[in-house]
Amino acid sequence: MTKSLAQMGLYISLLILGGGIGVFGSRALAPKAQQTTQSVQPLVPATLKPSAVQPSTTPVETDNRLNFIARAVQKVGPAVVRIDASRTIDRDTQPPFSQPFFRRFFGEEAPIPQPRVQRGTGSGFILNSDGRLITNAHVVEGADRVVVTLKDGRELEGRVVGVDDVTDVAAVKIDAKELPTIKLGESEKAIPGEWAIAIGNPLGLDNTVTVGIISAIGRSSRQVGVPDKRVSFIQTDAAINPGNSGGPLLNANGEAIGMNTAIRADAQGLGFAIPIETAQRVANQLFAKGRADHPYLGIQMLDLSPELRKELEADPETRFKLDRDRGVVVVQVVPNSPAARAGLQTGDVIHTIAGKPIQESAEVQHEVERSAIGRVLAVEISRGGQKLTLQVKPGPFPARNNE
Repeated sequence: MTKSLAQMGLYISLLILGGGIGVFGSRALAPKAQQTTQSVQPLVPATLKPSAVQPSTTPVETDNRLNFIARAVQKVGPAVVRIDASRTIDRDTQPPFSQPFFRRFFGEEAPIPQPRVQRGTGSGFILNSDGRLITNAHVVEGADRVVVTLKDGRELEGRVVGVDDVTDVAAVKIDAKELPTIKLGESEKAIPGEWAIAIGNPLGLDNTVTVGIISAIGRSSRQVGVPDKRVSFIQTDAAINPGNSGGPLLNANGEAIGMNTAIRADAQGLGFAIPIETAQRVANQLFAKGRADHPYLGIQMLDLSPELRKELEADPETRFKLDRDRGVVVVQVVPNSPAARAGLQTGDVIHTIAGKPIQESAEVQHEVERSAIGRVLAVEISRGGQKLTLQVKPGPFPARNNE
């Protein structure tokens, strides 16, 4: 391609990538959310009943302080956990003070550096009463020890069953029974502007609740700044800080619609969550076989614009013949990939996948991720003005060491 195209800063959406990390947190609810409004009544004589027949305390369900946020927190809070992970890093095998020169001055009492322990704190939530829970991969990846603290104060050893760098989801198991669980909602039904509630352990402050709205849905990994992920994120203005990673994002009904994850250190008032459908699907694979498989086509794409179309059609290395200014154009097909075997070619413009219209490359990634390995996926394209439908069978996402 021409140098001008290379300088455009256009991104290439890769369907053969994976990995990455992050952190999250919360802002406390305003005190007024817990205030009680009472009218002032005049003092009048009253006849006291014997204590044995005094009315009981008002049930929690009728407490007028319990708005929908408080009710959601009461319902979900017991299923949210704190996760403390640690790993030991060995010092140099030949520390400076062990050398003969220093021994002349310090003798056998010369200080010898000890192994260093890295510690981190995150959040998680319980999916099954038998002790299966999920969190972010970056919270527990590489940890030698994981301690899970329940809301009732119990501390239990956690076993990392599997981690998936591609989506930043991890599965953890603790030995316990009859645990409280969280109810899962549907992120695909989320609407920008509706309430969003985050629960977690930001900055070491356990069981912190923050509230805001869903700011946007379907944010691509490129837009969020983590192009190595294969996730369409939920954006919220509910405060998310370090330590919130892995905690749930709830709707007004107290259902988990996402898992909070850290994305950008420079974000101000922006938080992001992995849709619960993605988190659950990946977690199920991790619990079942210790790894997650991701469908893969093997193409590189660009989002078309009038300017890009002119560049591609004029470039002597491409000479694409395009019939539109918008859409998704294939600029490279990986040899021997599922896309290559199905007949996809450079210059093809993707119209639909599995019958769903495609406008951006992020939508291609989303539909492929929702598909199944080995199951036919219908891809409608235009090539040189002709419309074609190709039958592509996604393969497993290549391992990193094979990329």
